[in-house]
Amino acid sequence: MGTLTEVIFSHKLGRTVAQGETVVVDVDRVMSHDTTTPLAIQAFRKLTNGGRVFDSQRSHIVFDHIVPAATIAAATLHRDVRAFAQEQDIGILQEGICHQVMPERGYVTPGDIIVGADSHTCTYGALGAFATGMGSTDIGVAYATGRAWFLIPPTINIHMTGRLPSGVYTKDVTFEMVRKVGVDGANYRAIEYTGELVEQMSVSERFTICNMAIEMGGKAGLVAPDATTRAWLRGRIDRDYPMLAPCNPRYERVVEIDASELSPLIACPPDVNNVVPVEEVEQVKIDQVFLGTCTNGRLDDLAIAANIMRGKTLHPQTRMVVVPASREVYLEAMRLGYLETFIQAGASV
Repeated sequence: MGTLTEVIFSHKLGRTVAQGETVVVDVDRVMSHDTTTPLAIQAFRKLTNGGRVFDSQRSHIVFDHIVPAATIAAATLHRDVRAFAQEQDIGILQEGICHQVMPERGYVTPGDIIVGADSHTCTYGALGAFATGMGSTDIGVAYATGRAWFLIPPTINIHMTGRLPSGVYTKDVTFEMVRKVGVDGANYRAIEYTGELVEQMSVSERFTICNMAIEMGGKAGLVAPDATTRAWLRGRIDRDYPMLAPCNPRYERVVEIDASELSPLIACPPDVNNVVPVEEVEQVKIDQVFLGTCTNGRLDDLAIAANIMRGKTLHPQTRMVVVPASREVYLEAMRLGYLETFIQAGASV
């Protein structure tokens, strides 16, 4: 039946679709954030002339990029977006990074098709959804119609095997895959992650690899849902969802990664695919460390760093900023003592 992308679209449309076909499909969720919503509103108003969003319960606005507002311009932007949200009965999410909060809230399920006005919307593919970033104009149309058009993309399979050596983490794996594929090697391609290493990954780790699909130009990054997915979703959603999987897929390319051969890696300027072993830059002075983002601001990321830093203090010439990806992550990290460890070490949280 095809790749996971083809299976998801076939399931949604009720017929078989294949790579290269252009389709118009009903989407499950539409998302924008504080900096991309204003242009989406403009497109929405031109199309609807005072109409309503297709479904206020499946339309989501997240304030996460310039909060709190630091300028009059930002405050004005927030005011206008709040007015639109109130008019359309859309709840504004204000508890963290959009790509952390959307899954936490149960707004992402396997088999979904989700569009968002942010390039890292591909993160949601960790739960077996087809999720992709679009420009604000397309998102405005999606808010109005609940639909979007897609060219069914070819798929690159990144097959991961082996076990992570001590001191090597999922982010090292993502650097290796970007190094192999390149920053534009997956332009308008879906990326499906498979292999024993992926099967062993937590959902949090899968979020990381799917988030990085866009760094290769990918249209989407996907992991087929399994028991790990079900366990993570338990308690977050109360609706049925399909457990879709690729069936006799034909991949454009297969990229093999043996994690057991990896060492700690670092991406250096000017591009994310300029990846070298960390020992090659051990003489570089570090002025500031940032722990967070939609890629690595989750609880297990904080746990790894806290375990390394426990009982230690920052170098006097190095600053550190820690930003948990959501309120849920913040509270759990506080309960487990991770934030105290960072603060005692001299970091700002």
